[in-house]
Amino acid sequence: MKKLLMGSVAALGLAGPALAADDVTLQLKWVTQAQFAGYYVALEKGFYEEADLNVTIKPGGPDIAPTQVIAGGGADVTVEWMPAALAAREKGLPLVNIAQPFKSSGMMLTCWKDSGIAAPADLANRTLGVWFFGNEFPFMSWMSQLGISTDGKGEKGVEVLKQGFNVDPLLQRQADCISTMTYNEYWQVIDAGVSPDDLITFKYEDQGVATLEDGLYVLEDKLSDPAFVDKMTRFVAASMKGWKWAEENPSDAAMIVLDYDETGAQTEQHQVRMMGEIAKLTAGSNGALDPADYDRTVATLMAGGSDPVITKTPEGAWTHVITDAALK
Repeated sequence: MKKLLMGSVAALGLAGPALAADDVTLQLKWVTQAQFAGYYVALEKGFYEEADLNVTIKPGGPDIAPTQVIAGGGADVTVEWMPAALAAREKGLPLVNIAQPFKSSGMMLTCWKDSGIAAPADLANRTLGVWFFGNEFPFMSWMSQLGISTDGKGEKGVEVLKQGFNVDPLLQRQADCISTMTYNEYWQVIDAGVSPDDLITFKYEDQGVATLEDGLYVLEDKLSDPAFVDKMTRFVAASMKGWKWAEENPSDAAMIVLDYDETGAQTEQHQVRMMGEIAKLTAGSNGALDPADYDRTVATLMAGGSDPVITKTPEGAWTHVITDAALK
């Protein structure tokens, strides 16, 4: 109802500035949840409206690839993980990172402690659940650095189970470990009745193979248009205002996200907890990409042995032009 009312006001032209607002379509990497709270906060609190922007937020899902959406003209800007963005760039889709709200990675491998896994070296000869659709790249690089093959079980190999977007493979003992995020799937395991004492986790940050997640990407040719650059500058500034508000008001931010969840699938407990974890990942970022974090990501992706995620150092894959102007 809230969205319909907002749309009606705009349609009636009751506010002069709204008529001059620039349209921006944002494609999310996943469904409506606290992972994207900053954008929903900016929308709800009027930060986008104050920046003369009419922002449409498009949720993602298991059958939605953000890179394909933006390539097809379905979005102006998309939230994507850098491994997927750089892999797409090498294959010909010229994505450029214009802002990096997330400073740290929330990705980790969650394992049954009774499987005998106590250290990364113990992962060999196990069945590991891994997300694909671009999310497998950090895992593949990690295994390569450990000298572990992903072609099947063995003394120096693992069986990779193509994991869906749930935790069933772990709960049903189909896998010794599964991919989880600190803010989402790990807690799904806990909510299923598993004690944290029964689990061991390996955070990609701690293993030195973390890659940047949830950056904002646009198509490179769009950046030659001054009007588009101006629009993205206002969008990033308003979005970061939303993110910092969410960090400072995590419970309220979670409730805003719930208000925009049209599926009704999210719960207050899960979203409040998720926002608390997300705030840990956005803390320390003002929105500008840290070149050192970028270099670390590239090094991790290129350390893939005979099958690296990317084969050469990217050129022009990020810019500070937007954040330099947005953060003034």
